[in-house]
Amino acid sequence: MKTTGNTILITGGGSGIGRGLAEAFHKLDNTVIIAGRRENVLRETAQANPGMEYITLDTADSKSIAKATADLKERFPKLNVLINNAGIARPENLLDASSDFDAVEQMVATNLIAPLRLTAALLPQLEAQDAAVVMTVTSGLAFAPLAMMPTYCATKAAIHSWTESLRFQLRQTKVEVLELIPPYVQTELGGDRQLTDPRAMPLDEFISEVMEILKTQPEAKEINVERVQAMRYAAEGGQKKYQEFVNGFNEQMMAASH
Repeated sequence: MKTTGNTILITGGGSGIGRGLAEAFHKLDNTVIIAGRRENVLRETAQANPGMEYITLDTADSKSIAKATADLKERFPKLNVLINNAGIARPENLLDASSDFDAVEQMVATNLIAPLRLTAALLPQLEAQDAAVVMTVTSGLAFAPLAMMPTYCATKAAIHSWTESLRFQLRQTKVEVLELIPPYVQTELGGDRQLTDPRAMPLDEFISEVMEILKTQPEAKEINVERVQAMRYAAEGGQKKYQEFVNGFNEQMMAASH
């Protein structure tokens, strides 16, 4: 992926990793459009970065996607990069029969169905460009799940698998398919506590390392910072070592949450 001269749409671009990527690409003189449901957050981010554009978009709503697709084609005909970043995470107790299943469905709709729908809608425009990219933002939790967030982890594992299929199906086209696999990063995804959790990777350090990988490893299909390597390749040592890793990781996280 080239890091300059792009027109980039980033979902969930008003905060967290999405905003970090948007600002980093914006500084490299790309045309950046951030998208999300919270217009006030998008507006604040765009105002803080003069020249950055934004559109309101509910990626879980097919009508909103159709409207945004038409708007993007008209206003940004050179759009060549889609970064599927928007996501939500909620803890769940699978033993609680009274738990809110609407929250589960919302996670599946936002984290899984939405990027599939948006990518399908924008592929015709992307395929018309000389250097196009679809980047999905998954998680280290797609490879070593956090038991207290089962649906979130499952959606990220599904998006990883889907990304590999998309890459294969587009192998004869000019559309490059990348996967960004973050570790635990200091963002608001998991609430205020995650923003300052010392166990989480500082957002600015994560974004800096991601951009360095994009610049220096142009052939990389997965963007893995150093701190996610253990999770990404947890299964490489075989089933026994993988289970030991997952059990130890979950016990550590559970102890820290009390």
